Amino acid sequence: MHRSIRRGALTSTVVAVALLLGACGGGGSEEPTQTGEALSTTPSFNEQPYENLRDGGEVTLPFRSGLTPQLNRFQGDGTTDTWLSWNWYNPALITFTPNGDPIMNPDYITEATAADSGGDTTVTYTLNPKAVYNDGTPIDWRAFEATWKSNNGSDPAFIPNSTDGYDRITSVTRGVDDRQVIVTFDGVNVWWQSLFNYLVHPKVAADPQIFNQGYLNKPHTEWGAGPYTVSDYDQQNGTLSFERNPKWWGKPGKLDRVTLVTLEQTAKVNAFRNGQIDAAEAETADLLAQAKSVPDADIRISGTPADYLLTLNSTSPVLKETEVRKAIFQGMDRVQLSEIQFQGMGYSEAPSGSLVLKPFQKGYQDNSAVQFDPEAAKQGLDAAGWAPGPDGVRAKGGQPLRFTYVQVGDTATKRAVSGALVAMMKNIGADLQVRQLPSSDFAKVMANAEFDMAYSGFRSSDPYGVAYICQQYCSNSTLNKSGTGTPDLDAELAKVNTLPTADEQYAAANAVEKKALATYGILPVYSGPTVWATKPGLANWGASLFATPPLPELVGWQNGA
Repeated sequence: MHRSIRRGALTSTVVAVALLLGACGGGGSEEPTQTGEALSTTPSFNEQPYENLRDGGEVTLPFRSGLTPQLNRFQGDGTTDTWLSWNWYNPALITFTPNGDPIMNPDYITEATAADSGGDTTVTYTLNPKAVYNDGTPIDWRAFEATWKSNNGSDPAFIPNSTDGYDRITSVTRGVDDRQVIVTFDGVNVWWQSLFNYLVHPKVAADPQIFNQGYLNKPHTEWGAGPYTVSDYDQQNGTLSFERNPKWWGKPGKLDRVTLVTLEQTAKVNAFRNGQIDAAEAETADLLAQAKSVPDADIRISGTPADYLLTLNSTSPVLKETEVRKAIFQGMDRVQLSEIQFQGMGYSEAPSGSLVLKPFQKGYQDNSAVQFDPEAAKQGLDAAGWAPGPDGVRAKGGQPLRFTYVQVGDTATKRAVSGALVAMMKNIGADLQVRQLPSSDFAKVMANAEFDMAYSGFRSSDPYGVAYICQQYCSNSTLNKSGTGTPDLDAELAKVNTLPTADEQYAAANAVEKKALATYGILPVYSGPTVWATKPGLANWGASLFATPPLPELVGWQNGA
């Protein structure tokens, strides 16, 4: 139950205690015995060049949680599975290496250059003249304009997952011809490669209703492009299948068919064992042990450019007071939560101190607003007027300090996390109730903020975390479900990306993140490893850091494997 964030989609969108989807950089079946920071820089996804893949065959992969109703990756209710679906049949203009270096896809962009124009960054894109959507619409400057207009926040009728970066563009215009795009920013933009990685079809951006609801349970293959197209969409059974796109002008996909299937987390490894799927995430020690017992399974492990966090819904009556939320977070032992999650996996890491950058990235700083201190939590609740009752549960004005934690999915690890959270809250005088829901309910729960407290995670698809700081913390962001924030804090967050250098933005981002975390709506917990079990020879799929997702034509079966 994740959402992923464009920083690369609740999912960004980006939720629950499980590891996010990884995909593509060196193969391997090594034991995860290194520390979290060391593992974070070592991808494992059997990286192979296109020429080393055999023609033909099929691949079946699991959704993270399930086939989601929202299939527009730009819309605010999208999840990680929205992105997974979208990436197989829509244009991917810019991807990244495992360590975050940008790669321009020549099937769409033949050249991209940035220049300073009187203090404003101007980027000129030259597009492949062969590039065209499946419905015949050219992929030209108008597609860039449509993407900008539907994601810049100027029209509140559009509900994008993030406006970061697009809201700083002043114009998107035609260059020497329709296949040249000139994008001009208001001031300097040092993270311009984070934008226009994917595009909104002009017909989708023509009407907010289409943008917001046009993709609900409708994949719209005619608005896509790429080596694959949708061949079957089965909402009832939760499957989505793809076949080679006869209208594609680039290198053809190597596979005859790709299928994404919906499975509960506990069923994925069994499905992998039985040959129903070709890869499965092994997110807990039990699942990893089961995966290792599958003959010839290739275990692929690395760190993850992801964040797992606890979110408190400040609109819940019992959580509206800042002092209460602070005390709840002080009562959370993040080390214990991580130990439960990683038990038996040979992996450890310190509690996360930022949602903006990872410890292995330049500019990282621990911006935590609280540390585990249950005695301080009790004192804070005493001072705020929440007195313990005969049963140990605190109350104020007749209202007990009782709230609900949503557990999405059901595994031994998730049950252990729930039990630990209940015990931690009992220790400070709070009565935490657990509401267990199936994984398939994740998108609805997060989109509608149907929780008091939720454990969630999101994955960054590019390394420019500072560029998305508003997506993380601004009060009007569809990713921030805490309901916290102020206009002044929003203004300070928005100012970060206007600064002229990366170093200045790092410093400003760290300063304002400290303030955002001190609203006590969000508590970073860990990043965690990515662990995949795959069949031998599956190429460019697994634990790949920032090289996720791979270009669709790079997924296939290795020659000779």
